[in-house]
Amino acid sequence: MNLFRNLLFWIVLALLGALVAQLLLQDPGRVVITYGGYDYLTNVPKALLMLVGGLIALWLVWKALSLPFVAMRRHRKKQARARLIDGLDALHQGHWTRAEKSLAQAARSRDVAAIAAVGAARAAAARGDDAAQAQHLDAIAADHPVARALAAAEQALAEERAGDALAALDAPAAQPLPPRGLALRAQALAALGRAGEAYGLLGALRQNNAWPTARLSRLEAQWAEAALREAADANVLADLWESLPKPLKNEPAAVAAYAERAAEMRWEEAAAKSLEQALDARWDESLAALYGRLPIGRLDARRAQAERWLAGHPGSPGLLLSLARLARMQGQWPQAEAYLHRALAQGAGSEAWEELGHGFAQAGDESRARLSYLNALRAARGEAPSELPGRDLRQKLFDEAVVEERDEFGMPRLRG
Repeated sequence: MNLFRNLLFWIVLALLGALVAQLLLQDPGRVVITYGGYDYLTNVPKALLMLVGGLIALWLVWKALSLPFVAMRRHRKKQARARLIDGLDALHQGHWTRAEKSLAQAARSRDVAAIAAVGAARAAAARGDDAAQAQHLDAIAADHPVARALAAAEQALAEERAGDALAALDAPAAQPLPPRGLALRAQALAALGRAGEAYGLLGALRQNNAWPTARLSRLEAQWAEAALREAADANVLADLWESLPKPLKNEPAAVAAYAERAAEMRWEEAAAKSLEQALDARWDESLAALYGRLPIGRLDARRAQAERWLAGHPGSPGLLLSLARLARMQGQWPQAEAYLHRALAQGAGSEAWEELGHGFAQAGDESRARLSYLNALRAARGEAPSELPGRDLRQKLFDEAVVEERDEFGMPRLRG
């Protein structure tokens, strides 16, 4: 297509030239030039040729005069690129002083000023010279505000100064932010405890491919959990929970954050239902343990639900621990103690021992309460707990008993 356009242009130009030449040959005309009291006579074709020749001569003189300056400019660009390459290589290898010197010299060239100044600032920061770092970045503030904002924000985040990073990125001169700027801004917001705003940037981050998909998915779950815990009021919490994708509503961390925050706001029904729906969709030991730990009422309904789950998950230490907590809160310590021993036999750790300590303390059994608390500390440290007195062999065997059955697929099914 370009060849056709060029050919067409030259054909049209040749036709126009031929037409002008024909007109001039038919009537060459006359040109009179008066200068210094003399009249110079010529025709139009000769005058045009003289004019073109004069322009060409002037162009050649200009080229000859500017040639040294062009050569010097090309030499400076070549030197700047060489210094840039050497500086970036030194920066990569950790030669901070040499890298900063080469890059600072390269930054004098407008073509590579931004990348060279940013590299020099990184080298200065690496050797701990904050003043030099600021000087390198300030040098490009007027011509390259976005590059300066990104470099300043990245360094501020590395030094855990999220507020300074956000201020640099929100500067009017740095707008609109490129993908890297959006990613840094989201990180700064999350670090400042504004995970809800960071979560709101996920759409733009995905659209601009700012991070790999796996990292975006991981950050989505992380920021969703943090945003739920940071929710200032019930309306914000409800809106955020409803806006979450369905798979995220079954993620243990997000579900736990919503349930605990809802419980703090006295949304007892919502807190319990979120855990029940998540556990029905996908069993998780941490959520099963949280179900009995939530500071809400509905003891009878929660215990009934937990007992229904126990038929399908008889060896779940988290569920047994929740049943024990619910039974103790209902004033049924003997049943709670039995659940706790079964939970310990299934691998429950310090939480079960601590719950035992609470129960024994309420029952007035101080010696076993102290030993249970001690075992909780030992379990948290990975040490072996001590045996509780008063448990006969029959009770221990019952706690540790496992009856193996087979399901419809021939796989073993445990029942405690």
